[in-house]
Amino acid sequence: MPMLRIRLTGSDDTARAVMNLLQSLDGIEHVEEIDDLMPQLDDADSSSAGLSDVEGPQGHTIEIDAPNPSTARRVRDAVEALAFDLDAVVEFEEDDEE
Repeated sequence: MPMLRIRLTGSDDTARAVMNLLQSLDGIEHVEEIDDLMPQLDDADSSSAGLSDVEGPQGHTIEIDAPNPSTARRVRDAVEALAFDLDAVVEFEEDDEE
């Protein structure tokens, strides 16, 4: 069963829209946003911490279990189309568990 991980750069609303799309696809049973394993490199003591000029899009990692490679391709196509419409950036990582 292929395991897909999507790294999405966009707002919380964009991540929610992608997750809703994934949950609506036939054959997808597991969709989960997982914590970022890389700590943020922001310096809390910086004079620019929290300013709107330095805040950019947020990173989200979403994990999906696809039952087969065909469904994994459908997931990729659907997420790429939605990300394009929402002006977000997506990157896919696929682990084949055979």
